[in-house]
Amino acid sequence: MIDTLVAIALGFGFGFVLERAGFGSSCKLTAQFRLTDWSVFKVMFSAIVFTAVGLYILERLGWIQAARMYVPEPYLWAMAAGGALIGVGFAVGGYCPGTSAVGLMTGRLDAVVFFVGLFIGTFAFAGLFAQLDALTTSGEITTGDRLPQVLGMPEWLLLILLVVAAVGVFFLGDWFERRARLAERV
Repeated sequence: MIDTLVAIALGFGFGFVLERAGFGSSCKLTAQFRLTDWSVFKVMFSAIVFTAVGLYILERLGWIQAARMYVPEPYLWAMAAGGALIGVGFAVGGYCPGTSAVGLMTGRLDAVVFFVGLFIGTFAFAGLFAQLDALTTSGEITTGDRLPQVLGMPEWLLLILLVVAAVGVFFLGDWFERRARLAERV
């Protein structure tokens, strides 16, 4: 019961932060696809890098055991297909599932439409699951393999490359944002 309450509290907290960051607006989100506002990418990529480095440090300190953490089996082709579909939906509708819930709770009509579409898509997928089962399990990576093992490199090196990539893409994003602001003035 306490786990459920913590999960609900974290969900509300996450939604609050998303709304305060402006991610409940489809205009803010689609600006990412126009390369004029990189806020979404910066926030999400920062969270990924922070979590990856944090887990690595906590594991090295002996506070957690990564081998005991549950990680679902990765299916590359299924993830690619799902990512492409959610990407198209994100670009067209301006919302992902989480931000559509935020937009819904703040009364945005477009978020309501998107959220209804999300439910229709979810139930359609559930109804067609038997026919799609081969896709949902295609491209499996061997159980227990983590990204460093798959790429054949030490974990610390992968994390350094991830941090360097984040810094580089942040500079690139800033460059695109400055360029977009200059174009608006002209």
